[in-house]
Amino acid sequence: MDEAMNEERLEAIAALPKVELHLHIEGAAPPSFVRGLASEKRTDLSRIFRPDGSYDFRGFVPFLETYEAATSVIKGPEDYARLTRAVLEEQAANGVLYTETFISPDFCGGGDVDAWTDHVAAIRETADAAERDLGVTLRGIVTCVRHFGPDRARKSARCAAETAGDWIVGFGMGGDENAGEQKDFAWAFDCAREAGLRLTTHAGEWRGPAEVRAAIEDLGVERIGHGVRAIEDPALVDKLVDKGIVLEVCPGSNVALGVYSDLARHPVERLRAAGVTVTVSTDDPPFFHTTMRDEYRALARTHGWDEAAFADLARTSLNAAFCDAATKDRIAKTLEDTCPRT
Repeated sequence: MDEAMNEERLEAIAALPKVELHLHIEGAAPPSFVRGLASEKRTDLSRIFRPDGSYDFRGFVPFLETYEAATSVIKGPEDYARLTRAVLEEQAANGVLYTETFISPDFCGGGDVDAWTDHVAAIRETADAAERDLGVTLRGIVTCVRHFGPDRARKSARCAAETAGDWIVGFGMGGDENAGEQKDFAWAFDCAREAGLRLTTHAGEWRGPAEVRAAIEDLGVERIGHGVRAIEDPALVDKLVDKGIVLEVCPGSNVALGVYSDLARHPVERLRAAGVTVTVSTDDPPFFHTTMRDEYRALARTHGWDEAAFADLARTSLNAAFCDAATKDRIAKTLEDTCPRT
């Protein structure tokens, strides 16, 4: 295939409809959005930006520090409503039909249930309007922040339980994987489970396969954020397949942060070939200079995935989504109309 034809095919792949399950709402804030808020609030955040205007960090812990600094100016329901619109406009531009986004009570009201409820209402109202205007559907997964500790995670779980329903559909955990153990947060996950929420947690990004195993055995999750280092333990890979555990893989994020040196060394294809249920997401796209279109192009270019593979990926991702059956049926109809069958 000549280069022109190859690029044409890559663009066709990038234009396919998509489903994204691993997106942090603050981490999806465009740098221009954060700079604008900082200016409005007379807050100097120049330290977190490079001269070209992009976010500035080197490594995972500095990334978390930059993330939290950016989030410091996103305060109150109105700011989160504006952020939601900006994020969903970007999702629509990338052909994403359905998104699940992580939202933390630690950032949305400081763990206070009433403040949290106000934030959720503002985000949901904006999401509903964006669905009408842009055709992209959003649902929320409440997250606790691991390096904030188990006590604050309990507050987040209580907030999640208060707003569980057809829009808040899951509970999970992000933050620094090297802080504490998965089992330290079992109470929070049990609370969310009892409220009817479905469960995911970040694991197997910075710590090895034992962390993925702990997420499954200690928290009882059905999805795992990242989880890529499971590839280092063949028995664990078999466990993921046998139990139907879904990995929310974020290849561009893993390469940008140095988990893997490049996409060719990333295990997403090996996991997929082994029968693990794999989805693809962007994590914190402007931080990692990626989009869903970019992820599709990169995977097609590096691993040779074709249109049918990406169509199957979208269907697999929708099947793994935490939303209700009616929402899945509606999104599935669009996928059936637009995605090739193998």
